[in-house]
Amino acid sequence: MARNEEKAQSMLNRFITMKQEEKRKPKERRPYLASECRDLAEADRWRSEILREIGAKVAEIQNEGLGEHRLRDLNDEINKLLRERMHWEKRIVELGGQNYALKGAPKMTDLDGNIVDIPNPSGRGPGYRYFGAAKKLPGVRELFEKPPEVRKRRSRYEIYKRIDASYYGYRDDEDGVLEKLEGPAEEEMRTQATEEWKRVEQVRREALKTVQSGEVATAGAPSIAAAQVLFEEEEDVVEEERRLEQEREERERGKESEFVVHVPLPDEKEIEKMVLEKKKRDLLSKYTSEGLLEEQEEAKEMLNIHR
Repeated sequence: MARNEEKAQSMLNRFITMKQEEKRKPKERRPYLASECRDLAEADRWRSEILREIGAKVAEIQNEGLGEHRLRDLNDEINKLLRERMHWEKRIVELGGQNYALKGAPKMTDLDGNIVDIPNPSGRGPGYRYFGAAKKLPGVRELFEKPPEVRKRRSRYEIYKRIDASYYGYRDDEDGVLEKLEGPAEEEMRTQATEEWKRVEQVRREALKTVQSGEVATAGAPSIAAAQVLFEEEEDVVEEERRLEQEREERERGKESEFVVHVPLPDEKEIEKMVLEKKKRDLLSKYTSEGLLEEQEEAKEMLNIHR
């Protein structure tokens, strides 16, 4: 190893290195403004150089051990190069070259790789992006976190706005499910009701015939059924009479509970007169003495004035 260093530091090697550097052309600097470039090939070359610098800085910013200040500086330099690349792409289009902007710029992604759209917190213009470890810096991580969804309580108007006929069950018959279930049940109930009505009607006719003919029923099922029907009719009549009697008693009780005035009540004019007299007495008692009031009363009695 020491032998190689000695060779590099020898006079001959240093002389050869100096001659090679003299033959090289001076390194050309990139124009400060893209509008100063007049050659399409040169503009394309400067754009490629910017892309290489961006790639190198993006690879460097992935290291989280660089420190907060170095990461922020690197992120600012990358965004500056991105803006410069955009100017060179516009200049290439002006010179008649390919439009690289049509390919679409890469989207901003969060720590999980999801595309996000975050505002610019530093006011550095639209399109400011964060790369690598810069996404984990204090104040930047919060930009990529989605705020918790606040569930807003619905108002009464919003609740009733979604209520229609279906909420009250008016459209339950439209799907046809209830018809299939209610059809057989309704038919069965109708048949039972019809048979019960026919049986009661037949027993009623037999009972009426028995009463009209004056026959005495002997022991048997038809006579017992007839007696049951007649007993039910009598119960219905008694129940109806009892209900009418209760309604009559309630009406009479309501009439008795009415308030009846047995003394004359003052009308509106008399009430106003009484109020006025009371106000006069209050004013007199406020601004006159008791002795003066007594003398006034005596004078009224002497003059026979009654007011």
